[in-house]
Amino acid sequence: MPTRPAKPISRAVAAALTAGAAGAAAFMGARAYRAGAGARVGEGGDDGDAQFAGAEHAQPAADRLSELIGYRTVFSQARDRIELDQFTGFIDALQRMYPAVHKQLDRQLVNGHALLFKWAGRGPDPTAMPVVLMAHYDVVPVDSRDAWAHPPFSGHQEGGYVWGRGALDDKGSLVVIMSAVESLLNEGFAPSHDVYLSFGNNEETAGDSAAAAVKLLTKNGVRPWLVLDEGGAVATEAFPGLKAPAAVIGVAEKGVLDLELLVRAAGGHASTPPRMGATARLAQAIVALEESPFPASMPAAIVEMTRRIGVRSSFGLRLVTENMWAFKGLLTQIFGVLGDETRALTRTTVAVTMLEGSKATNVLASAARANANIRIAVGESVESAVEQVRTIIDDPMVQLTIQAGHDPSPASSFGNEQFALLTRSVAASYPEAVVTPYVQTGVTDSRYFTAICPAVYRFSPLLMDASDRASLHAVNERVRISSLGSGVVFYRELLLDLG
Repeated sequence: MPTRPAKPISRAVAAALTAGAAGAAAFMGARAYRAGAGARVGEGGDDGDAQFAGAEHAQPAADRLSELIGYRTVFSQARDRIELDQFTGFIDALQRMYPAVHKQLDRQLVNGHALLFKWAGRGPDPTAMPVVLMAHYDVVPVDSRDAWAHPPFSGHQEGGYVWGRGALDDKGSLVVIMSAVESLLNEGFAPSHDVYLSFGNNEETAGDSAAAAVKLLTKNGVRPWLVLDEGGAVATEAFPGLKAPAAVIGVAEKGVLDLELLVRAAGGHASTPPRMGATARLAQAIVALEESPFPASMPAAIVEMTRRIGVRSSFGLRLVTENMWAFKGLLTQIFGVLGDETRALTRTTVAVTMLEGSKATNVLASAARANANIRIAVGESVESAVEQVRTIIDDPMVQLTIQAGHDPSPASSFGNEQFALLTRSVAASYPEAVVTPYVQTGVTDSRYFTAICPAVYRFSPLLMDASDRASLHAVNERVRISSLGSGVVFYRELLLDLG
């Protein structure tokens, strides 16, 4: 999801228009006009300020979230650094806050501190179409040197926001799910089909709790009809020419690869450096990766995202997005120059995140290492990414070793009943939003669930502007209190619609 507005594209649109002959331009213009005139309800309402649903749910959810942010649920690969009492305290607090959920749903602890609730369906065949709603409650660490407006684990409420680590990622989502279920239980509602709530405790460290939950569901013969995890959001200030919020729902997520680049050399005294030593050769490889990006492409979900946004944008942009048969190649190139976020949607990206050389100021490095964190585009693989890196570097002295990695997830349909259900739920909670598929550039726990479900989606029903999104994993993370109420409405509508 883009985290800030893209640069204006009027010049790119103008260049695109010059490519067509007069007859083709007239045909394209007619398509664009019809698309704008025929925009359907549910594809985005009138432009303007967002209208929020669920005001009665907002403050209670905010108060619960404020308390839950107070638990420092930072997971770590080093088990002795984990404050286990914070995790158990969080779980105990949930039980106190949501008594109906804990009384009427079955709860299991998975892999230590992950949670799996089962809400048994009451229909004639409750196991036929089970649904899994996901979130995670672990959070990334806080750097004590950072200057937060409010203490990061205070859950402070001010200015219409709840502030603190985990407010957006991902305790806010957990709270709106639990609040929706609690309210429906108190109203006497029971779903026709089984509903599972899967809450992870180590998502931020790419841990194994979600895999353990999948293993448990598989053992019990559960094949979900729909899985919904965090991911996209209701984004404002994200797309040029679009004033309405965009509810971007991830239908797939990119793969991840950590690839070590290693160069070995003789080492020696720094007073007599050789030409092209280990560090220089490694630097050359890194520069090659920076200067030769992976080829760009536009997967079907991004094509559809562009079309749906274009329907609610200016006529000039709509002229391009309604005629992708002519402009797809050009638009793919435009995405590459608009900004970091749009570029990441259309290609495999490479970021060098760790460097290591000599251990002393006057000693030549006998080994120079770098880690390349690679986010693999849909349609590619770990194997193809490694080969592309090898080709770009073109130096047999640079050894490549896979440290960890997995392929992109399969793409779920955006033309099925599951996506239509999500669209209706957005319409109930954010009536003015444009609902669109997209490709998730980050990694979520939901990737494990693609092994048992063909309809896996990534969406958090929380409104975020550019500055809100920039606070994810950063200083001053915060969530809008009004958005928490709308998030509760989203999940209530989804569950009620299931029957």
